[in-house]
Amino acid sequence: MARASLSKKRLLGIDRSGGPPPETQKGQPLRPFTIPNLISYARLALLPVFLAVAFSADDGRGVLVAMLYWLIAVGDQLDGLAARLTGQYSRLGALLDPLTDRALVLCGAAVCWHFELLPRWALAALAGRELFMLVLTQVGLRKGMDLQINMVGRWAVWPVMFAIFLTLLTDSWVSDASLYLGLLLTLWATAIYVKDGIDFLRRPSSST
Repeated sequence: MARASLSKKRLLGIDRSGGPPPETQKGQPLRPFTIPNLISYARLALLPVFLAVAFSADDGRGVLVAMLYWLIAVGDQLDGLAARLTGQYSRLGALLDPLTDRALVLCGAAVCWHFELLPRWALAALAGRELFMLVLTQVGLRKGMDLQINMVGRWAVWPVMFAIFLTLLTDSWVSDASLYLGLLLTLWATAIYVKDGIDFLRRPSSST
């Protein structure tokens, strides 16, 4: 199967027409040793460093804390860019990328909760959603459904990550506003996932 030409929009991940690469689909080899996966491993390795630095700060804030968070967050774009440039798509990468993003959001939320940097009710709702999606993903995989990240879900992660990054750097109402926007988009994306799951289970082929 010929791969779509790499336009600027496709390179930046804006154009996702044609569906996910076949190498990322269920049943394909994991292929753990690819450049995009190495970036994901580095992101995961930096998470405990971020937590150690953040919790050692007096108020959870600081340039180093924020920059570590930003570095891990921007890695999400770097691994996707690397995959598109090299063609090194993999099943492990498709599973690892959203898991790493969720881990980053939860780590950032934990720091913000501890130091009360963002509204705790919104952080609790965000954490509850991430745990719900983790369970939903496991149930979907066991039922033979491979949950695909929808575009609303892709958009939602950025206002959330920006809110956490900004509040780790300075106190601003913009952080709260960005978190609320991200939470709204996150709940919207979750509703789409639930609908897709229900539709999948209603298909006659899902029981065969």
